[in-house]
Parts: sequence; structure tokens; C-alpha cells
Amino acid sequence: MESTKRPDRIRLAFITDKSPIIDIISNDLTTSGLNILFHSENVEDGLSQLASLQELPEVCIIDLDFYNGNILNQLRKLKTELPTIRLIVHTDIDDNEMVNTLFGIGIESCLLLGSDANDVINAIERNKFL
Repeated sequence: MESTKRPDRIRLAFITDKSPIIDIISNDLTTSGLNILFHSENVEDGLSQLASLQELPEVCIIDLDFYNGNILNQLRKLKTELPTIRLIVHTDIDDNEMVNTLFGIGIESCLLLGSDANDVINAIERNKFL
């Protein structure tokens, strides 16, 4: 079945600590025509920004310190409060236990460090966000 949504209609948000890699990916996604709604440096600020939007993003790219238990609890809260937002993680973690924990929270896709905008677009398409 073909998608009825065009990539430039996809709304994205970023919740990341300061990362030049994510900045490059974000710029490339904007150039590709995707709609970046906001960037936030932590989940709490992200929740606040999400609450102020009239239209939620379909996808949220997250790149934080996932070994921090507080971050995991905040992600659980985000997924509980806004279950329709699809979460994609960008990380350098390739530990199976941590990745399984993230998937248990409701992460839809996990992109390893070195992934680029094309990998994000592929993850979006693969998970039928379009």
C-alpha cells in the first residue's frame, strides 16, 4: 500500500543534548522538506513544548544519555502522556539490554551513531510514519 502522506508533511521534533551530528541531520531533514517543529535539550522541556503545540509531531528523534535512569523515566512519561508520537532513538549504545529497555518503553526505531538524514528518513518510512 502506498503512503498517502508526503515526506514534507511529516512533523518532527528533536529532544537531544547538544550534538553537532544531530544539528547536521536536522538541517539535512529540513532541506529534504520535512517539517521540524522544535529542538529541545531535555525531555521535560520537550513535554512543555509539545503541550504548547496545536498539532503534535508524528515523530520525535531522541538523543540523550540513556544510561541515566531519570532519562528513561522521563521517556516513559513522554510515551505514556503522548502515545501517538513515534519515538526514534539516535545513540552510540549497542548494548542489547539497553536497546531492549528502550524498545520496552515504546521506542520505534534505534539508529546508531553514524546514521544520517537518509537513515532517519528510511526509519520513518520503514515504520510507516508516512
